[in-house]
Amino acid sequence: MSESAAAIPAASEAPAPPDDLTLVRQAQAGDAAAFDELVRRYQRQIYGVVYHMTSHHEDASDLAQEAFVKAWQALKSFKGDSSFFTWIYRIAVNRTLNHLKTRKFRESKHRFSLNDLDAEAENHPDMVAMVSRQTPRRDAALAELQEKLNDALVQLSENHRLVVTLHDIQGLPHEAIAQVMKCNTATVRTRLFYARQQLQGILSDYLK
Repeated sequence: MSESAAAIPAASEAPAPPDDLTLVRQAQAGDAAAFDELVRRYQRQIYGVVYHMTSHHEDASDLAQEAFVKAWQALKSFKGDSSFFTWIYRIAVNRTLNHLKTRKFRESKHRFSLNDLDAEAENHPDMVAMVSRQTPRRDAALAELQEKLNDALVQLSENHRLVVTLHDIQGLPHEAIAQVMKCNTATVRTRLFYARQQLQGILSDYLK
């Protein structure tokens, strides 16, 4: 290796991106770009949870934006007792619940995916047989089942619908859901159990 080549310093690794708390502190000091980065990190997840609760794209977009605006306005009050992720989720969920109180809840059509069924329903013999047949009848049956799932989910209470949304659709762990819903993990597990039981009960006639 030549001396000139040896004199060239090795390229340094890119610095690790700042963690959420660092960005929060920068934003609290007036750095709007730091808050923009937090928005970029979580806007898809926030939009997703709001959409799964409202089943309306325009409402979800508006409510997600409102949640971030409220977070920016209230950022000075964030003490770091929970993660920013949990804090913004809680704001979004509360905004959405308030929104749902102003409209007829049962008229909404929640898009609940077949992939979000719990293991017991997924392994139901009729379900397995239906999804394994590549036929027009299969496609029609799947469409009908999707509609049944939508109708079933909107029959749940707000708390049960929320816990199913956060856990089975958003994939949040019990501990994070407990912080969002301001309850303990045992309550989360209980609500999730009863929500799934209710869904299976509502769908039982269809799956016979």
